[in-house]
Amino acid sequence: MRHTISVLVENRFGVLSRIAGLFSGRGFNIESLTVGPTEDPSVSRMTIVTRGDNKIIEQINKQLNKLIDVIRVRDVTSETYVDREMMLVKVNATEKNRPEILRMTEIFRGKVVDVCPKTYTVEITGSTEKVEAFLEMIKPLGLQEVARTGKIALSRGVRMLTAKPGTKNNGK
Repeated sequence: MRHTISVLVENRFGVLSRIAGLFSGRGFNIESLTVGPTEDPSVSRMTIVTRGDNKIIEQINKQLNKLIDVIRVRDVTSETYVDREMMLVKVNATEKNRPEILRMTEIFRGKVVDVCPKTYTVEITGSTEKVEAFLEMIKPLGLQEVARTGKIALSRGVRMLTAKPGTKNNGK
């Protein structure tokens, strides 16, 4: 099963490397990983998407909580949460298919962010399913390149940051 894990970490050099090393050292795969600062510049939020049964996910959570720079770990998969992903797609733009590219972009509430004589670059933001659906629809028109951010997620209604940097809070 796919899990989305939100991790608050101290915004320090080497934290990303230690977390990625934890996953690779134990044979766990990361499907996507996004990192960015929070409302507190000394804290960053990592959103990690991985696969595993409950036993594997429990092990990942325990190992993450052991890392010194980790403030809080939360598997939001079973909670109500909001998630988004962004994708940039470069598509062949011929005189014949330009109207179709624009129509699909509008249907998916995306936007054309770059226009060149032979290509359009489209930005799509939404759930992973929406991003995947757009990709499948646009492929036949001549897909050139794809860049994706990976998933970001926030729990609904409850603030995750409840501890100061340098102190552990595993949500209990």
